[in-house]
Amino acid sequence: MPQMQPVRDSILNQVKNAYRNNPVQTVAVGIGVVILAPAVLPLVKPLAKAAIKSGFTLYEKTKGAIAETGEVIGDIVAEAKAEALASEANQASVAAGLMTASNTMGEIQDN
Repeated sequence: MPQMQPVRDSILNQVKNAYRNNPVQTVAVGIGVVILAPAVLPLVKPLAKAAIKSGFTLYEKTKGAIAETGEVIGDIVAEAKAEALASEANQASVAAGLMTASNTMGEIQDN
């Protein structure tokens, strides 16, 4: 927004300078704008509608893409958690198996 302020000030200063230098011409241009606005607005309306429609379509597509990306990331996180839990369970079963094997070996040696 800070960049908009100098542009607006610049336009306002230009209008003030134009009015100071030639007030009649400045008023005539203002009246011409007011008179021509109803004729120009219907020509600009379709362009404005098309721009708004394109912006809305882009927004909807972007929103859908972001949602889909979130789902993919969620799936990846869930798979990683499942693999980590499976790895932990596998390590625990291997450790339990080793404990059982060492207990069995100890019993065999005792006999």
